[in-house]
Amino acid sequence: MGVMKVYGVARYMSVARVIVCLEEVGADYQVVPVDFAVGEHKTPAHLARNPFGLIPAFEDDDLVIFESRTISKYVLRKYKSSDTDDLLRENNLTESTLVDQWLDVEAHHYDPLVFHISYNAFVLPKIGGTGDQKLIDTNLEKLKKVLEVYEAQLSKTKYLAGNFISLADLSHFPATYYFMATPYANLFDNYPHVKAWWENLMTRPSLKKAAAGMFPVA
Repeated sequence: MGVMKVYGVARYMSVARVIVCLEEVGADYQVVPVDFAVGEHKTPAHLARNPFGLIPAFEDDDLVIFESRTISKYVLRKYKSSDTDDLLRENNLTESTLVDQWLDVEAHHYDPLVFHISYNAFVLPKIGGTGDQKLIDTNLEKLKKVLEVYEAQLSKTKYLAGNFISLADLSHFPATYYFMATPYANLFDNYPHVKAWWENLMTRPSLKKAAAGMFPVA
């Protein structure tokens, strides 16, 4: 069995999501850089791995897949060893359904907002660009409403899908990590249960390892 390959750049948010899951299960993997500056993501070789010309792409022997949440689920399913470390909760229909629900919330309601804020307020300035302040402000207002929903949920349970950690929680890491390096990080102060949830997540070794490959936030 060969080493699993993640095609992408570790500092990219979608790639970091996959790395967190690989670190959670202690898998042997290799990050294979894709050079956007020279258009490597549009070459036939990469398009064969991801037909949309995006990252990450993923190889495990003969299996080639793309989309970070799909890759994350594959990794967690492959390396699941017990109910206690099942980050998808697939042995319990109710719990797995709640994990799926909050993964959908993250993908459709949370991540698009936090991504735009983080990218414009932190990532673009890091690479010499200028963020769109109007876009930041618009997404901040939308994010406040989303965080109200999160605060209500996390006032009832320790994690989003219940009193157990799951991929639904971990999937929030990449965009939130960069968000907390923006001037808007204190927004979380208004949502104490959300802030406590985030601080607890950041104690996990897998997140610290993924963070080491991302843009420095200090």
